[in-house]
Amino acid sequence: MKATGFQALAVCLALAFSAACGGGGKSSSSSSSSPAPAQTITTSGPNVATIAVNGGPTGDSVDAAFTSVTVCVPGTSTCQTIDGVLVDTGSSGLRLLSSALTIALPQQNASDGNPVVECLPFVSGFTWGPVQTADVEIASEKASSAPIQVISDTDFAIPTACADRGTSEDTLSSLGANGIIGVGLSAQDCGDSCEVVETAPGTFNFYYECPSSTATCQPIGESLAQQVQNPVALFATDNNGVIVELPAVSGGEEPSVTGSLVFGIGTQSNNALGSATVYTADPTALNFTTKYNGTTYPDESFLDTGSNGYFFPSTITQCGSQAPGFYCPSTTMNFSATNLGMNGASGTVDFSVANALTLFEETPDFAFGDLGGTFSGGFDWGLPFFFGRNVFVAIQGQSAPGGTAPYWAY
Repeated sequence: MKATGFQALAVCLALAFSAACGGGGKSSSSSSSSPAPAQTITTSGPNVATIAVNGGPTGDSVDAAFTSVTVCVPGTSTCQTIDGVLVDTGSSGLRLLSSALTIALPQQNASDGNPVVECLPFVSGFTWGPVQTADVEIASEKASSAPIQVISDTDFAIPTACADRGTSEDTLSSLGANGIIGVGLSAQDCGDSCEVVETAPGTFNFYYECPSSTATCQPIGESLAQQVQNPVALFATDNNGVIVELPAVSGGEEPSVTGSLVFGIGTQSNNALGSATVYTADPTALNFTTKYNGTTYPDESFLDTGSNGYFFPSTITQCGSQAPGFYCPSTTMNFSATNLGMNGASGTVDFSVANALTLFEETPDFAFGDLGGTFSGGFDWGLPFFFGRNVFVAIQGQSAPGGTAPYWAY
């Protein structure tokens, strides 16, 4: 049984992706003690894609939501549908394993004609691979000529600055998915900070140009339009955000759960904001504040389907080498925290953390609401937070009801 935590923090946007293997717990899934709208899961519509927490393409990913994405050579009917793509509200952009891609997509080139390649850093590793262009289709929505990342370590030599970020996640076994579709708060994966080459000590460059497969790649500035894009922001309609709709986990554990990824907020009859409370995010950091255990984590917290647990600082006993980074209390523990938006909205969230090793040993459950682990930087509300509530993600720079985006609402 393996258990790996893969949390990604890049530039100001928290891009957290976690994959673990094992099975469920026995305590209740998360709930909010603040008034929340009754949950209704949308099951049909041209702006609705099915998502499932079911172990994913490796058959052992816990608390990870997957969907299918179709990519096409731009402007043609040469297309491929790829299953097992992780839905990630903590990042922006589509990234596909080259091993999962069977069609040839056009390469993005720099102004001098050299291929553009990206290094996306994570806490425990990175993805490296060329930026290519595709028409991206999901449900009946389409993002035309969208820059995406094709994850591959073999097409171009990895620069030292990228390799120093840790482990490359370029295979199905290491990534735990055939790709990641980032549908987070940002329209691009790294925004203004990537438009110029960073030279100050401690800074990092995402984009490179590579003269050949073996030549040393050089960092470049990448314009907003050329960066890997949140595909939702490129839709013709329903382009201001998404709603993640996952049912509560009955009894705290289930073999799988199925829900919906709904595109648009207030653009159709099936995606109204309703009475959900809006929590605006800091427009630069793209995070909000969580108060927990007497400590305030200002602008260091976020809601992220790409993390498979509640990750937060605590003195809870950790699991050790068998499940590094996860909590293993002797009995299930109950907690409470308060989320605060930049707009002054606040709400209390009650949640539980069970022994991760016990959870990982129970099969064939892949959905549970009480997995937790350590995170020193703030509060990462991972997939367990999403069970039993509809969560709205409004994209920065897009017009959306409920106030100025970016925001989360639930």
